[in-house]
Amino acid sequence: MQKPKNLHALDVKAFAKAQMHLEGDTPLVEFERLAADCSGEVTGHVSWSAQGALDPDQSGKDATWLHLEAKATVPLTCQRCLHPVPVELLIEQDFRFVADEATALAEDDESEEDLLVLEDSFDLMALIEDELLMSMPLVPMHPACLSEQAPTSPEEEAILSEAKPNPFAVLASLKTRKH
Repeated sequence: MQKPKNLHALDVKAFAKAQMHLEGDTPLVEFERLAADCSGEVTGHVSWSAQGALDPDQSGKDATWLHLEAKATVPLTCQRCLHPVPVELLIEQDFRFVADEATALAEDDESEEDLLVLEDSFDLMALIEDELLMSMPLVPMHPACLSEQAPTSPEEEAILSEAKPNPFAVLASLKTRKH
């Protein structure tokens, strides 16, 4: 099999049968949904690789497999200080292709790998984008955000806790007072 020219319409079965390997660096802006979730200017790229294989599945029959790796650093907004924070996304995932959606649903609970339906024209770039989107943190933050709302050291935490009385301690003192 020749190297596929269109990664948005890949013949996965032929790709796996030939045990092909593809890799690339794709500009981040080409992943429109991922770029839309970024903050500020979207620069950089997604480094990815895909390896096809025909290997036995759990029943011993040959199955079409795809091993995918991708890495990107995306600019997101820190939810503590609201400043940009670069977040590294890293995926390494195996996919096994099955004949139809019913088979995928039936085998999903027992399989360790992700299951996808085998199609004549498979969009590899959409799969890479989907996996990167799913690996994004729900609440991106700097590791040690210097926000006033988030103390960064035990000393700051102690100062803030001394400044406010514990509401339960106040209630306890009311309960123990004699009338």
